[in-house]
Amino acid sequence: MKFAIKLLAAAALVTVLGSAQAQKGETVKIALIDPQTGLMGPLGTNQMRSWQFFAEEFSKNNPAGVKFELVAFDNKLSPAESANALKAAIDQGIRYVAQGNGSSVAAALIDGISKHNERNPGKELMYLNYAAVDPDFTNSKCNYWHFRFDADTSMKMEAMSSFMKDQKDVHKVFLLNQNYSHGHQVAKFAKETLKRKRPDIEIVGEDLHPLAQVRDFAPYIAKIKAAGADTVITGNWGSDLALLIKAAKEGGYNGKFFTYYTGVTGTPTALGSTGEGQVYQVAYAHYNMTGPMAKWMQDFKTRFKDDMFTGAIPNAFAGLSQAMANAKSTDPVKVAKAFEGLKYQGFNGEVEMRRADHQLQQPLYITVWQKAGGKYTYSPEGTGMTLAPVAEYPSYVSSTPTSCQMKRPA
Repeated sequence: MKFAIKLLAAAALVTVLGSAQAQKGETVKIALIDPQTGLMGPLGTNQMRSWQFFAEEFSKNNPAGVKFELVAFDNKLSPAESANALKAAIDQGIRYVAQGNGSSVAAALIDGISKHNERNPGKELMYLNYAAVDPDFTNSKCNYWHFRFDADTSMKMEAMSSFMKDQKDVHKVFLLNQNYSHGHQVAKFAKETLKRKRPDIEIVGEDLHPLAQVRDFAPYIAKIKAAGADTVITGNWGSDLALLIKAAKEGGYNGKFFTYYTGVTGTPTALGSTGEGQVYQVAYAHYNMTGPMAKWMQDFKTRFKDDMFTGAIPNAFAGLSQAMANAKSTDPVKVAKAFEGLKYQGFNGEVEMRRADHQLQQPLYITVWQKAGGKYTYSPEGTGMTLAPVAEYPSYVSSTPTSCQMKRPA
């Protein structure tokens, strides 16, 4: 009897130890569904390389002991192509999906993943959103399987407007944005926050343009100048920001730009040495970060001859591997549950995946375009310029409330 009890106890111990290391050594595939061709191709290629770089970095050492493998799909910035890519990923048995370029694509993926998970219990997918920042995704359209690692449009505008309220030379603002959900939200929150913090600022113009279709922004610069705007607020990204900045330079517009994505591929080159002290960015990271981010950026630049600027990617890997370690599993059902409310160390300090809406809470930075040198030496795209930090807002300042009524699986 005693021998039998000892055998049972030993078996139980083996079971416990086995479950504690259940995920160790497993390979976790992540499907990246983003553009790698077209006008946004250069940005998508940069971020594909970033996902690959960090998959390799975090495979070397992470709390879950897993290996990460990236499988990239070119969606051509199309929701329909993204649906096809999602099906292909599912057919390959991939259960983690990453995407960031375009909230229209993100909306399609949220819907597709939600429907798949309802119809296929035991084969659920988890969606890692690293750059699609429409606030609705963590408010009215929040979804249990969606986790966002970027700060949403409203969070960034909260930090941006907090900085702008003290800029006494800002009086007349023009809002120019891409004609889709993110662009609409930038304009909406700019008007709301400026009215609250700087009611004396006048919105002298507002315009929307097609996403990733405009090749000459000279007519828009003419409108901005005609309106007498001393400042432009834009959520443009990729070619739409690079070409806008280029047109402003060529058209002799010398006003300020408050942006979300100045540091992104192509825009530093479009700016060149112009815009010093005039172009600002709000983001969760910047080129002159210290700590592990500084080394990652240098290693990435050495390897790819390109700049790594998407810090949401290492934060996604850090959180995902910690959630897997806590869940003792790589099953998205268990990992999603462990991720809710998770506090962990990101490259930018302690961050938290807010349980209520799956929006990462993190500090935000305001940076300004200036000559590289002194404390701030990192120069993107060989411009001799950099984005130097001028203000930092901790998580509680940039955080915005959520109306999410999360429906969790039984």
